[in-house]
Parts: sequence; C-alpha cells; structure tokens
Amino acid sequence: MMMRDIMIRGSLLQCMRKMWYMSIWCTSRWMYMSRRRLHLLMRESIWRRNMMELRDLVSSHGILEDLMICLSLHDTVIMFQLDYGLARWHSETSSFHMPFGEMTITLDDVANLLGLPIRGEFYSPPDVDRVTACNLAVHLLGVTTEEIWEETRKTRGAHYRLDWLKEVFRRQCAAERFDCAARAYLLNLVGSTIFADKSHTLVDAKYLPLFRYLDGIDRYAWGTAALVVLYDYLSDACYYDTKQLGGYMTLLQCWIYEYFPNICNRGDQGADVECFARMNRWCYKQGKHKVHEYRSIIDALTPADVIWRPWENHRGVIPFDDITLYTGHIRLCSTVVKYLPERCLRQFGYIQYIPSPPLPDPARLFDVDVEWLGYVTPVTELFPKLRPATYPSECEDGYLEWFYQVSHPLLVRPDGVPQVPRYSVPPTSADASSSQPPPILQQIGDLIQQGLSEHQASPDDELYRHFYKALYLSLLMNYYYVSYFMNTLC
Repeated sequence: MMMRDIMIRGSLLQCMRKMWYMSIWCTSRWMYMSRRRLHLLMRESIWRRNMMELRDLVSSHGILEDLMICLSLHDTVIMFQLDYGLARWHSETSSFHMPFGEMTITLDDVANLLGLPIRGEFYSPPDVDRVTACNLAVHLLGVTTEEIWEETRKTRGAHYRLDWLKEVFRRQCAAERFDCAARAYLLNLVGSTIFADKSHTLVDAKYLPLFRYLDGIDRYAWGTAALVVLYDYLSDACYYDTKQLGGYMTLLQCWIYEYFPNICNRGDQGADVECFARMNRWCYKQGKHKVHEYRSIIDALTPADVIWRPWENHRGVIPFDDITLYTGHIRLCSTVVKYLPERCLRQFGYIQYIPSPPLPDPARLFDVDVEWLGYVTPVTELFPKLRPATYPSECEDGYLEWFYQVSHPLLVRPDGVPQVPRYSVPPTSADASSSQPPPILQQIGDLIQQGLSEHQASPDDELYRHFYKALYLSLLMNYYYVSYFMNTLC
C-alpha cells in the first residue's frame, strides 16, 4: 500500500489531498523543499498626532477606546516564517494537529491576548458595491463624491486604501470633524489588524457601517470576529497555491509564544500583565532555525514542551468565561468557521477524550446566530463529559491511538507507518488526593442535574434559568478548586 493511501485512509481530514504539505510527506527530498514564501507586509506605525482629541471623543464608548489603545500598540505585522505551523492547521476541525493531539486558538486565548470582548452580536453588513462604498464614505467620512469615486476607481471596487484613510484622518482632524476622523482611524485600525486581508494595504468598505454610531459599537463580539478572520485565513493558507496570508498575525505569533516557549525566540518586554492585554508582553526576536529544521523540531515536540494553561496568572484581569466552551459555528459577515473546544480540552484543564465528529456546515447564517445566542445549551451538554486533569496533558486511554488513525500528526515521513508515541506520566504528589473538590460540590451539581432532567427542563425556560446557573456554578467551582490546588503544587 502506498504511503499516501496509508496517510489518508479513514481520515477525518477530507481536504488533505489538496494541501501543500502532501508534497513534503510524499517525497524523499522533503528537507530540500520549501514552499513559496507567504508574504506578510510591514506597516508603518499608525498616526500618533491628534490622538488627544480623538481619545476625548471616544473616552466614554468602552470598547472603542480599547480598540484604539490595545491594537495600536501592536500595529506592525511580525515578519516570521510560519510555514511549519500553518501546515498543521485543518479547517475540518479548526485546530492544529500536533504529534500529541489537537490544539487551537480559543476564544479564551483571544480574550487574554487582545483584551477584546468575545461576547456580543455577529456583524451583518449591508450589500456593499462600489456605489454604496462611495455613499458610505461621503456620509460617514465626510469626503466629496469626486474624491471617493476616484479612490474606488484606484481600488477597483468597494475598498479603501489604508494610506487614503490616513490622509482623510489628518484632514478631518485639521477641520475639527473628529467624528469623521475617528471613523477613518478605526476603519484603518481594524483593516490593518484584526480584519487584515492578504494585501495589507486595503480594507473592505463593508466594515465602515460598524462605526456609523460610535456609541454603539461595543455591542459586537470583536474578539470573536478577529478569531473568525484568523481561522479563515489559516484554512486558506494550507493550500499550496496560496502566496499571501491575511488575518492578525500578531495574535497568532503571540499565541505561539505563550504555548510553545522553547520553539522559537521570544522577547519578553517585561510589561505589567496585570494592566495590559497579554500580547503587549511580547516582542519579536530573530529565529535561529530554517523552515525545514522547524518541521523536524515540531514533529519531535512532546506534551512537556507545551504550557497548556498560560492564563492562570492573568485571571485577575480576564476572568474565565464559560462561553469559551461553546461548541458550534462563529461568523463575521458571511464568513463562517467551526469553533470546537471539545477537541482541545487540555487547554481548559480537562482530560482530553475522543471528541465527537466535526459539525456539518450550517444551512443559513441565521442558524449560526441562533446557535450563538443559545450557547448555554452546548455548554450544558459538554459539562457532564468534563473531568479535571490531574496533570496538564492528560488524555484518556486510546485517545492517541484514535488520533493517529484519523489524522496526520507528522510532517516528516518516517520509515514505515507512523508509530503512536508513548509519553511518560508526570510523577503525582502524595497529596494529590487532596486536590479533589469537597464531595458536597459534586452532590449539589448532581442533584440539580437530576432535578432538571426529571422536569425535562431546558435553559430557555424562564422558570429553570436560575437552576441552570446554579448548575454551572457548581461545575465551575469543581474546576477552579482543582485548578487552584494543582497550581499551588507547581
């Protein structure tokens, strides 16, 4: 049987034949192969003048100020060769397939790294063509019809150049039209960070209505939207003919720094993590290895090389939110991606079990919104399956054997069929039994669950909503009790 067939047979990764790393696996000259380089364009620092007037305008608008301060501090895309990591991303599961199981960028990661809200509405833009893009710019940016018509002629459609928005910003600040200046600034900001496209020079006009009402933008789930964009571009980057990469690369880079401290150089700026979004802690440092060397390095990673729960010392700033355990779809505009934390439970402090098959694609965008608004239901269904891990990388018996049957966790082809690794279990403290939560917590949770089941109650029933909240609290107390004790042991 050919090695290609061995790799794909029975796999849940149905798009693998199209992926560029198939060439790495199926050739004996893997160490000499290098993908056509993905281009990540550098941006110059965003405007610093006139910021006092702008901050006065937005100081009472919550998330608007967070966007200005948090994202502008990291407005340069890091030039980093990410090929070795992107090859492990799979859109079917929205996760990286590592030698020891799956990992992903979670909503909890986004909340801690960016400090942006993960709760809120999904943005549904109006249909925006060139004419609509011109009308929006006239009314919201305060430019003339002639100017915006010429701008959309240069961009060949419903897009604005980031440099042009910078000029609009300066001009409107000089004219003291700070509402228009704020919209130009913020559109440039999101277009060059969380909503960055492959060009890194343009922003889609469909995002301008987000800032029509400056006092209403905090209703959107900005952090979730950033994750949708990144997931979508990671999925696109897996294909061999992809030459450029969009999305907020600083988010991806800082995620690597947090979870894989030894895989690349990371510069710790010594920022006070109690006062900033966590990404402000890191700065780029030149790596020491070439791309083909990283492929072997990552193939040799073990669970001990991962910091599975990097946010435990950051909970005073960003408390844990149970919506990060939501299983379903998330979206921005018409872009829909799967969000499947059940496949990466070790990042939440739980034992990883064999997860359910990936979700089918939704039929309508409306279905995605309904799923999101009813996030309580999938979280409730997940809680009874969760068991706190006794050591960070714990997984149930048979998980790795299953994973190696359905996935492709190695990039460099070994001699023969890949063997399932055997990892040693960390020594357990003699006091480990003390880490178990008091039995009364478990009993309270069991009684509430039994009562809800007997009455066939659902989280949507007003009468039982408080009981569901009590159930969550009892389960979370179990989780945090074990988490706190294990941290004190370490």
